[in-house]
Amino acid sequence: MNTKSAVLLLASIAQEARLEIFRLLVQVGADGLAAGVVGKTLQIPPSTLSFHLKELNISGLVKSRQVGRYIYYSANYEEMNSLLAYLTENCCASKAICYPDVICNETH
Repeated sequence: MNTKSAVLLLASIAQEARLEIFRLLVQVGADGLAAGVVGKTLQIPPSTLSFHLKELNISGLVKSRQVGRYIYYSANYEEMNSLLAYLTENCCASKAICYPDVICNETH
């Protein structure tokens, strides 16, 4: 991942509703949720929800699939992990204390 890609991904979740949607989708797992369930869970009106889901889908942090007449959305874990790896790839280079679960290249 490069800086430009990271900025685009971060920008896509730099809005309260989109961040809440993304966090919900991360929590529910790979099967995701139907758009209507996301809206009801987070109390987001359909037209607003549609806009936010479109933005997350365009960014690549969220994937969509149609099942019958419903569209299911799920977190794109590969893209999310790629962003997290980019953000933390040099976490210990300055001897900073890393989050305990982050594996650093440097032996402590």
